[in-house]
Amino acid sequence: MSEPNSAAGPVLVLVRDLIFSSRITATAKAVNVPVTVVRDPAQLAGKEGRRLIVDLNQAGAIDAAAAWKEAAGGDVVGFVSHVDADTIAAARAAGIEHVVARSRFVEDLPELLRG
Repeated sequence: MSEPNSAAGPVLVLVRDLIFSSRITATAKAVNVPVTVVRDPAQLAGKEGRRLIVDLNQAGAIDAAAAWKEAAGGDVVGFVSHVDADTIAAARAAGIEHVVARSRFVEDLPELLRG
């Protein structure tokens, strides 16, 4: 088995849902990308990574992701229900340009992890 592609650091995942985080970590393992799962937005500060994948419907996630992006300079990919226009607008206003519908996120997950 080859070594994980960690030259640029792990992908951080901010998601509380255990089933969804398991799906993300399983996909990351399959594509050989290291991930670090964070369940609480307050624990994101100071974490290092090259990309943050965040469930935008989680309370406090948008502010935490925006603060992480500013501090770490990494890329942020947010996922949300496609009908949640208010959350999509709030995320984009906070500087999170890459926002995808949850269904599209699942389809694109291997590429989003490889980034």
